[in-house]
Amino acid sequence: QVQLVESGGGSVQPGESLRLSCAASGFTFSDYAMVWVRQAPGKRREWISTISKSAVATKYADSFTGRFTVSRDNTQNVLYLQMDNLKPDDTAVYRCAKCLGHSVLCPGTIPDAHFGAQGTQVTVST
Repeated sequence: QVQLVESGGGSVQPGESLRLSCAASGFTFSDYAMVWVRQAPGKRREWISTISKSAVATKYADSFTGRFTVSRDNTQNVLYLQMDNLKPDDTAVYRCAKCLGHSVLCPGTIPDAHFGAQGTQVTVST
């Protein structure tokens, strides 16, 4: 079964950086596009970025373009999210998820079971 474990979160000050990781197992990681999402307290889940199976293509929500960078290592089955110039509004639980296919378009609804179970908390404050 799909297993995704996020790590790398923490408490930082505004302007600092973090790199999140998502370790994947239970499926052929290199066959699927992957996404990062986040959810802040009291807010809806927010899509951040998608990366195609071979990392040839990436997509970002407008609010993250230029600050966040998604990447993956298909030899290690790990997905990354480099977050720079963090802001207090970036405080949230960050989760990774497996798309249904290989395309960066990531069509269809990702089932809950294809999300990381725990997420990783990022807190940005002075």
